[in-house]
Amino acid sequence: MKLAEALALRADAARRAEQLRARIAASARYQEGETPAEDPAALLTEAGDVLGELESLIRRINRTNAATPVEGGTLTDALARRDVLRLRHGLVTSAADAAAGEGQRGFRQLRSELKMIPALPVAELRGQADDLARQLREVDTLIQRTNWEVDLLD
Repeated sequence: MKLAEALALRADAARRAEQLRARIAASARYQEGETPAEDPAALLTEAGDVLGELESLIRRINRTNAATPVEGGTLTDALARRDVLRLRHGLVTSAADAAAGEGQRGFRQLRSELKMIPALPVAELRGQADDLARQLREVDTLIQRTNWEVDLLD
């Protein structure tokens, strides 16, 4: 199985576990004289099985990520880089938006009103955000390509 397939299975298992949690909560109590819509004990057993699958997938995915070399590091390194690039891009974009006054009243109605002046270089920040977005796309493409090329470890 390829790593990308395991990632899809992991997402599906996490989704199933959450659905089972909601079904268990809905069936855990019922009114006297009625019967619950579903057997919560059976749902708990099923959820335990799904969570066991999820744990196994997570372990194998993490092991594969740590052992897969990509561009001077491992896939785990590339994932960390992508996460930090996303954070940096969000930070720089937010700073540029705030300095540009987005979401704020951007004009004065009267000359006596105070003029708002950006404290940060908006154009420079937008350029940095564009560069970060490019780097993020490149790292993400590398990760996605690797996910489809690498076999999942046991």
